[in-house]
Amino acid sequence: TGKNHQGIIAFLSAIKYASLDHVITDAYSQGTDPLLLILDHITDVHNLGAIARTAEGLGFNGIILPSKGSARLNSEAVKISAGALMHLPVCRVKSLLSTIDYLKNNGIRIIACTEKADDSIYSSDMNGPACLVLGSEFDGISREILNKSDKKVNIPMHGKVSSFNFSVSMAIVGSELIRQRLG
Repeated sequence: TGKNHQGIIAFLSAIKYASLDHVITDAYSQGTDPLLLILDHITDVHNLGAIARTAEGLGFNGIILPSKGSARLNSEAVKISAGALMHLPVCRVKSLLSTIDYLKNNGIRIIACTEKADDSIYSSDMNGPACLVLGSEFDGISREILNKSDKKVNIPMHGKVSSFNFSVSMAIVGSELIRQRLG
């Protein structure tokens, strides 16, 4: 700091992290099926902010991030999320693999969105308690997480490019999840 700090400096998080257990319990206690999002090592703070904005707007119950190897939730992420990160619970976990086991034990299906899937989001039943998994911008979803997933879905591509922007993919799949829930 360039100011007179009088010997004390504190580092504060831009948001308050939530307990995954509480997020799941809150969703079930409100009589709704939990709808969560795992971001497998997303590194771009702009994508993180945009995804949080979309997830909050669509009514997701929370986002799960690994404690290491993920974009920082800083003031820039909050700004890009248009404040959504102040309303949407974010859970930091030590192990995504252990977290997936925990989610499954709580009746939540794991749905991985990957271009390697055979089933389209439009032909797949994604109703019920669910956790959508999206992979990093460069490596996609890790093989271990793909192996633990209950369902693998893709977004059909009809143009000449091979993929959508990360946050656009979240908006497409998230919207289809909500559309299916609303019937």
